[in-house]
Amino acid sequence: MQPHYLSAPGSPNYCQLLYDTDRQWLRVTWQGFVGPEQAREGALAGLQMLQQLHCAYLLNDNSRLEGPWFDSLFWLSHEWGPAAAQAGLRFVAHVAQAQTLVTAYTPTPAHQIFKQFEIQIFDESAEAVEWLSTCQAQEQ
Repeated sequence: MQPHYLSAPGSPNYCQLLYDTDRQWLRVTWQGFVGPEQAREGALAGLQMLQQLHCAYLLNDNSRLEGPWFDSLFWLSHEWGPAAAQAGLRFVAHVAQAQTLVTAYTPTPAHQIFKQFEIQIFDESAEAVEWLSTCQAQEQ
């Protein structure tokens, strides 16, 4: 499937959504500065693809983001998460923004916020890919 790009003035191609047909997962890659409106637009575009494809696996990569990320946990956990789970999402590999070391300290672990699916947070994309691949292998 061809990648789908989202752009905004001053933020070209800030979000790439790509369904990997071989791996059967959706990969969402964020880059540059992403404001709250763009972040929500990208999250909703990803949700729409999950709903259309009934995709169980999501790789969300924030490693190329710049600047602060929007305060989204409430919206993600109360609206996006339940809708994604209803669409069939079961596993999320989240790659944190570069140099944030989010896996070293998180005030509220992601697995306590998102109870609808299993989520793991990684500092490196390769680790996230390996984990999602392992999840798929265990499902078969």
